[in-house]
Amino acid sequence: MSTMTVALELPRDLLGALEVPQAQMEARLRELIALELFREGRISSGKGAELLGVSKLAFIQLLSQHGIDYFTESPEELKAEVAMLEQLLGDDGV
Repeated sequence: MSTMTVALELPRDLLGALEVPQAQMEARLRELIALELFREGRISSGKGAELLGVSKLAFIQLLSQHGIDYFTESPEELKAEVAMLEQLLGDDGV
């Protein structure tokens, strides 16, 4: 993955609101960016996990900790998708 360094100037009180030691600031900001990009639908959970250097399961757990839904479909939409897949695969699931 190609990377780029970005320098930001932010007020100390804003950074203080993150409530993390300065040594952990970069990781926390990276986490917040990945979470927001996922929330906006701009990246997948796999890409979010890659950005943070964690497993996909760990990223999904992080989403949950921050109240971000992994599944954005309603129960009805999920049922419709399952029904469509069953129809496409046939009755025997092959």
